[in-house]
Amino acid sequence: MYANIIIDISHEKVDRTFQYRIPKPLEGQIRAGVQVRVPFGAGNRLRTGYVVEVTDRTEWAPEQIKDVAGVVTGSVTAESQLIQLAWWMKEYYGSTMNQALKTVLPVKQSVRRREDRVLVCRLSREELREAAEEAGRKKYRARERLLRAFLDNPRIPYGVAVRQMHLAAGVIKPLLEKGVLALESQQIWRDPVLSMEKLGNGGDGAGGPETGAPLTLNPEQRAVAADFCRRYDAGDRQTCLLYGVTGSGKTEVYMELIRHVLAQGRQAIVLIPEIALTYQTVLRFYRNFGSRVAVVNSRLSAGERYDQFERARSGEAGVMIGPRSALFTPFSNLGLIILDEEHETAYKSELSPRYHARETAQKLAELTGAALVLGSATPSLEAYSRAMAGRYRLYRLTKRARPGSRMARVTVADLRKELREGNKSIFSRALQEAMEEQLGQGNQVMLFLNRRGYANFMSCRSCGQALKCPHCDVTLTLHKNGSLVCHYCGYQARPPKKCPSCGSPYIAGFGAGTQKIEELVRNMFPASRVLRMDLDTTSKKGGHEEILAAFADGEADILVGTQMIVKGHDFPRVTLVGVLAADLSLYSADFRCGERTFQLLTQAAGRAGRDEAAGQVIIQTYSPEHYSIVCAASQDYEAFYRQEMAYRQVLHYPPACGLLSVLVSSREEAVLNEAVNALYGWVAGLERAGRIELIGPAEAPVYKVNDIYRKNLYLKQEKYDILIKIKDELEARSGQASWFSHVMMQYDLA
Repeated sequence: MYANIIIDISHEKVDRTFQYRIPKPLEGQIRAGVQVRVPFGAGNRLRTGYVVEVTDRTEWAPEQIKDVAGVVTGSVTAESQLIQLAWWMKEYYGSTMNQALKTVLPVKQSVRRREDRVLVCRLSREELREAAEEAGRKKYRARERLLRAFLDNPRIPYGVAVRQMHLAAGVIKPLLEKGVLALESQQIWRDPVLSMEKLGNGGDGAGGPETGAPLTLNPEQRAVAADFCRRYDAGDRQTCLLYGVTGSGKTEVYMELIRHVLAQGRQAIVLIPEIALTYQTVLRFYRNFGSRVAVVNSRLSAGERYDQFERARSGEAGVMIGPRSALFTPFSNLGLIILDEEHETAYKSELSPRYHARETAQKLAELTGAALVLGSATPSLEAYSRAMAGRYRLYRLTKRARPGSRMARVTVADLRKELREGNKSIFSRALQEAMEEQLGQGNQVMLFLNRRGYANFMSCRSCGQALKCPHCDVTLTLHKNGSLVCHYCGYQARPPKKCPSCGSPYIAGFGAGTQKIEELVRNMFPASRVLRMDLDTTSKKGGHEEILAAFADGEADILVGTQMIVKGHDFPRVTLVGVLAADLSLYSADFRCGERTFQLLTQAAGRAGRDEAAGQVIIQTYSPEHYSIVCAASQDYEAFYRQEMAYRQVLHYPPACGLLSVLVSSREEAVLNEAVNALYGWVAGLERAGRIELIGPAEAPVYKVNDIYRKNLYLKQEKYDILIKIKDELEARSGQASWFSHVMMQYDLA
C-alpha cells in the first residue's frame, strides 16, 4: 500500500503530493488526514506531512519509493480533520482529491501580513513618573506628554504617537537610544466587521458593541436552549432541527447555544446564506461575543479572508460566521455548527465536489465531536423527513418572539380574474389599494419579483422569434440601459432595430423585471422614495449593506427586489409585502419547484408585520389553487409537507428516493452524444436487473452554456450507498474511454 502525502499544506499548489510506501506495521494506522514523518529530499531529512490518499497503485518504480518513517501520535489537528473531510467528500460526491482539497483548504496562497510598529515602555510606573517629571522640569513638553501617556497605556502604536499626539521622530529617537522605549512589531488583523460598520447603520456609538450581556429568552426559546445544553453536556451529539416560524427568535437561541459551547473552551461555526450575511446580522453576534467573532464572505479581499482564517487558526477568534465556505474554518476544538436557513439552495455547491453543506457539516461534526443544529422557518423536505423519522431531534418555536408581533394576513390575488375584469397592469387592484393605504400611513412596502432586468426578453411580433444568446441556449434579458445581457455567460449586445430572422421592424421587449417594476412604481407613486435590490445594484463590495441600511434608516418607502430582499431581514416599519409573480418559480424544470415556491412565499410573508403594526401580504398568481400557494398563504408547513411528500413518493424523488444526476458536457456535440450513449449502455443493464430506475439521457434545462453542450442521466435508487457504488463504477469505466479527455463529468447526489 502507498500513501500520497502533502509535505506543506500551506502551499498554494496543494496538488503537489509525494508518494511513500506504507510499511506493514503502519498499515492499520495510516488513513487520509493522519500526520506522518517522512524522509524528504536528497538528505532524507525527516519532515512532517499529511496523508491525503491511500492507494494500491504506484506512480513510480517501487525501488524509487521511500518508506513512511512513522505516524505522529497525539497530533489530531484542524488540518488533519479537514483532510479527512476532503477524502469523504471525494468518495461521497465524486470529484478528484485535488478538487476536494482545494475546497476544504480555502486559504492557501501567501498573503502579506499587515504589521504595525508599537512603542513599548520599559520603565516601571515609578521610574516613568519620575522621568516625566524630569522632562517637565527641563521644559521638554513633547517628551513629557509622551511619557505621561505611557502611564495610561504601556503600549502605544507608533503611528498614533506621530499623527495623533503630534510628536516628531526627534522626540522618540533619544528615548529609544537610552532604552527607555522599545520599538516592536505587532500583526494587525484586517477586520471586515469594521468595514461593514461603515456601510451599515453606524453601530451603537463610539464605545463599540457591548458584549457578554445575558439574553432575555421567552419560555419557548429558553426550553429549547436548556434541553440542548443538558444533552450536550451529557455527550449527546444528535443532529437537531430548530423549526421556528418567521420572527420566532431562532438567532437568540443560537447565541445561547454558542455561549454555552464557548464557556467550555470550544469554538462554533455559524453558516448563513451569503445573501443574508449583512452588517445587521453580524452585529447581533458581535454585540454578544465581541472580537471573538470572525466573518468571511465572497466580497472580502484576499487579505481580509486570510486574516479571518488565521485568527481562527491561532485561537483569537472563537466564532466564525459566513456562507458555506466558513464550514472549513481551521478550528482546533470545534464544538458546535449552526446551519441557519438550512433550506437555502446556496448551501449546495455548483462546482466539483458538488457538496451540500448540510451533509458535509454532519460529517465534520462526526469527525470533531461537535454538535450540529439546523434552523429554518421552512425546513427542507430532507431535514424535516429525517426529523419525522427520528434521525434528527426536532425543536419547535411556534410564536413570534417580539411582544405584540403576529403573523401577517395573507391575500391571494388571482391574475386571471384581474385580466378578465380589464386590469392589464402587473399590479392587482388589491395591491395598488394596499400600497396607497400603507404609504399614506407612513409605513414601508416591499415588492418581490424573482427576475431582474427591464424586460424578460425581446421578441419579434411578426415571426415570434426571441433573441437568444449565441453562446447559450437562453433568451437575452433587456436592461434599462438598452443592453441585452445573457445572465449565464455575460454576453452583451445592443438591441437590433430589425428582427435578425425575418427583418421585421416590429421587435420589442416582453415581460418585466425588477428594473421595469421600479420604473412603474415611481410613476404610480411619484412622491415615494424607491430603492431596488438585485444582482445589478449589489455587484460592488458593500452593495447589500448600503441598500439595506438605507431602507432600515427610513431613506426609502418602497423596496423592489429579487429573493435578496426576503432572506431573513427584519424591518419593523414594513407592513406590506407584495409578491408580484408567484408563478415564476412554480413551473421551473426542477422537481423541487413547488418546495422552492412555498419557501420563497413563506419567507416573503415573514417580512411583514415584524413589529406591533399589523402586517399584510398579497400574493399575485395565475395558479391560486396550487397547494404550494394555498399552504404558503395559510402559513401551514405541515400541510405542505404532507402533499409534497406524497408527490415525491409517487414519482420516486428525494427524499423518498435517492437520485444521482450525471451531467456530461463537451464543446463537441458529437463527442457529448457518444459519451452519454456509452454511459447509458453501461447503466441500462442495472435497470433491467431492477437495481435502479434510469431516466435519460436528456438535454440539460439549459442545453448550451458558453458554447458548451450539456446532457443529463438520472439514476434513482432508494439506497444511497448503491448509487455511490454505481458512481464509482462509472468513474472507473469512463476514465478508460477514448472520449474521456474531451468531456467533463459532474456527479450530483440529491
